[in-house]
Amino acid sequence: MGRLSGKVAVLSAAAQGIGRASALAFANEGALVYATDINYEKLKEIEKPGSIIIHQLDVTNKQKIEEFAATIPKVDVLFNVAGFVHHGSLLDCDENDWDRTMTINVKSMYFMCHAFLPKMIEAGKGSIINMSSVCSSRIGAVLRCAYGTSKAAVVGLTKSIAADFSKQGIRCNCVQPGTIDTPSLNDRINKNVQMDPADARKMFQARTPAGRFGTAEEVASMVVYLASDESVFVTGGEYVIDGGWSLT
Repeated sequence: MGRLSGKVAVLSAAAQGIGRASALAFANEGALVYATDINYEKLKEIEKPGSIIIHQLDVTNKQKIEEFAATIPKVDVLFNVAGFVHHGSLLDCDENDWDRTMTINVKSMYFMCHAFLPKMIEAGKGSIINMSSVCSSRIGAVLRCAYGTSKAAVVGLTKSIAADFSKQGIRCNCVQPGTIDTPSLNDRINKNVQMDPADARKMFQARTPAGRFGTAEEVASMVVYLASDESVFVTGGEYVIDGGWSLT
C-alpha cells in the first residue's frame, strides 16, 4: 500500500520537470494519475496504463478544462504546476508579457480550481497544491517582476481557498521552490544572450547557500506529503524548498 493508494490525482504541466517527477511519484505511491500538458508528445513518455492516464490540455482554455473535468467523477488531489518565467524588470515587461504571465501562472489555477473544487466539496475532502516560488511575496529577485508578482498572487489564491473551504474538508497549500534543475531552467540558461551558460549556472548555484540546484524529485517528495493524509491538518501553508536562498 502506497501513501496515496486509492487517491485520484490531476496534474498540469506533467510532461517534464517538477510536474513529471510529481506524476511519477504519485503513481509510485499508488495514486491513479491524470497527467496533463499542452505537449502531448512529451507526455506520452510517462503514460502507464492503469496508473498514469495522459491528456493534452491547455490550462489557459476554460472550456477545455471544464470538458476534461467532466470526464473525471472523482478527484482527491489537484496539483497546479503550469507556469511561465518572464525575464525582465517592470520596464522590460510590456502589456502582452504581463497578461501572458498572469494568464498562465494565475488564471490557469483559477480555471483548474473552479472546475475541480466542486468535486472535492461533494466528496467532503481534497488537497489542492499550487506552484508558487520563493520569488513571490517571500523575496524579490532581480529581473523577475511579472513572474514574482504572479507567484505572490498564487500565495493569495492558496490562502483564500484554504480559508473558504477548510470546513468542507478541503486543504490548499503552495510549494515555493528556489532554483530547481529542470528543462525549463536549462532552456532559459542556454538562451541567455547576456551570459555564457556555464557562467549562468555558476551564478545561480552561488546564490543558493546549499551550493547546488534542487532536483525535481526533491520537490515531488514534498508534494507527495501535501497530497497524502499525512498532511491532513495542514492547509494555507507556503512550503519553501530552496536550499536556503530565501535566507540570504
